[in-house]
Amino acid sequence: MKFLTPAALWFAAAIPVVILFYLLKRKRVVRLVSSTLLWQKFLAETQASAPFQRLRHNWLLILQLLMLALAIFALARPYFSGRLAGGNLQVLILDASASMQCTDETPSRFEKARAEALKLVNSLRDTDRMVVLLAAAVTEVKQSETSEKSLLRRAIESCRVTDSPTRLVEALKMAESLTRDKTGAEVHLFSDGAAPGLSEIENKGLPLVYHLVGQRANNLGIVSLDVRPNPEDPSRRAIFTSVANYSPDEQKTEIELRFDDQLLETKSITIPATNTAPVVFLAAQPHDGVFSVRITARDDLAADNQASIVSVLPQPVKVLLVTHGNRLLEKALKAAGKVELSVASDVTESKPIFDLVVLDDVTPAVWPRLNTLAIHTMNTNWFSSVGSVEGPAIVDWKSTHPLLRFVGFDNVAIMKSLVVKTPTWAVAVADAPQTPLILAGELARQRIVWLGFDVLESNWPFRISFPIFIANAVDWLNPASVQASQLLVKAGEPFRQALNEPTKSAEVTFPDGGKRALALDPNAQELVFGDTAKQGVYHLSLGTNQTAFCVDLLDSAESDTHPKAELNFGKFGTVAATTMRRANLEIWRWIAAIGLAVLMFEWWWYHRRTA
Repeated sequence: MKFLTPAALWFAAAIPVVILFYLLKRKRVVRLVSSTLLWQKFLAETQASAPFQRLRHNWLLILQLLMLALAIFALARPYFSGRLAGGNLQVLILDASASMQCTDETPSRFEKARAEALKLVNSLRDTDRMVVLLAAAVTEVKQSETSEKSLLRRAIESCRVTDSPTRLVEALKMAESLTRDKTGAEVHLFSDGAAPGLSEIENKGLPLVYHLVGQRANNLGIVSLDVRPNPEDPSRRAIFTSVANYSPDEQKTEIELRFDDQLLETKSITIPATNTAPVVFLAAQPHDGVFSVRITARDDLAADNQASIVSVLPQPVKVLLVTHGNRLLEKALKAAGKVELSVASDVTESKPIFDLVVLDDVTPAVWPRLNTLAIHTMNTNWFSSVGSVEGPAIVDWKSTHPLLRFVGFDNVAIMKSLVVKTPTWAVAVADAPQTPLILAGELARQRIVWLGFDVLESNWPFRISFPIFIANAVDWLNPASVQASQLLVKAGEPFRQALNEPTKSAEVTFPDGGKRALALDPNAQELVFGDTAKQGVYHLSLGTNQTAFCVDLLDSAESDTHPKAELNFGKFGTVAATTMRRANLEIWRWIAAIGLAVLMFEWWWYHRRTA
């Protein structure tokens, strides 16, 4: 045992003073009496002239000495050397993602992590400092560097769990910048390890201590949701969803489909252990609204048991094709669903009556401001330099991108292509060794799909993937589809709404019925709302316009609630979870409490004797 304030032991000099008070005789008071016959004993006592008396056994003296000793002991602040040696600076990261709501810990993983974090704060020495970070979809600094334990406790107690995925990479990068070149610094992460993408972190010198929370994986979760026109009956909608089972046993559940809170259909499904079951619903849609799916299974995580999506009735897409006679492209556009196609040889002015423009090997006199599919042509503002290459081979393509859904490039040959560097506003969805062949992105709020080659100088138009690509491109560039995609937001990510006219105020209604007024800049062109930590259906009132948007989890990494015993940092190895660390455990509070109890007992004993 050691003492943080050993100088307080000097107060032990007060113990002899208490004993001295019990050695002193009480001062006698002179009283006149008529006879001393009855006062013989009293006279015998008064005859003693010595100021001190023999120390007698007295329980009050013992209690007072015990209380004084405990008070001195508490002031000296004794402590035992436990199992957590802290550094000068400690960065505490508290995982507040959806999986931390699991109830395999009592009452939840997040509450267990918060309690352990508070214990870490209590173990800090007076010279230690701490930073508190809350990690969810974004990383929030709840408390800057301080040694005040009251501020640290208040910051931790104010943390709230969210329905969003984990983004630990951002939190760990911030922690790395705070602890860089600081001797003895440590980073304490309280999490269940449901954090993909950690290989981006160069953990070579990060002093990370991983505190694992979570005991098991017993969860069914909705991991995908989409709505499309029914291919067999365009008057009906097809709702596609997937339910994943991350428990070690086969699970049975019912899944419900609702449209604007009206129950449409219920299906029973059985999902094998660690498998995913796709489910398809077909439903009539009388008007624009919200489809919701919900599973009824009882599991550890409720945040992924429901998901919603806004479904807007499809409208004909007005497409302007600018070409010099590409009939194959024209036929592919006409076959791409509800398309009203107009063909021209040039663009002389902006055409607001169209939804998108297709430029086929044509450099227009006026570049349109609409969403554009540009084939073998480009605006000079798009790329810094341009070259050419003969016979480029397609070596890679992103099949997960919406443009390449059900599209493959096997046996597609190209005679020549433009050579460019991928700009910052776009991503390459198909590549040759020398250049990207297909780019997709958004520049100044205009969606652009760029093909670096002339499709007529390839055999692609004779492959089944070509009309599928054109249909995907029309859907991706359609402003109505763009708006519909913006109405589905991942929890924790901001919702964006373009402002077509000046607006000073707006109001958002949360899924729980709460409302918040938003003040807008009259000159703003876009509304950005970031308070989307909870999943559900939100309603935005913008002037006379009413817009519903949905916030969902839909994240397989969060639904996989297996506690991760190790965090994988790629080539820099792994960090294993630990539950035992060294700490300086002070006990002065317990000693002070015992002293107070002794004081109360002494008070009771004294009054009992004098009553």
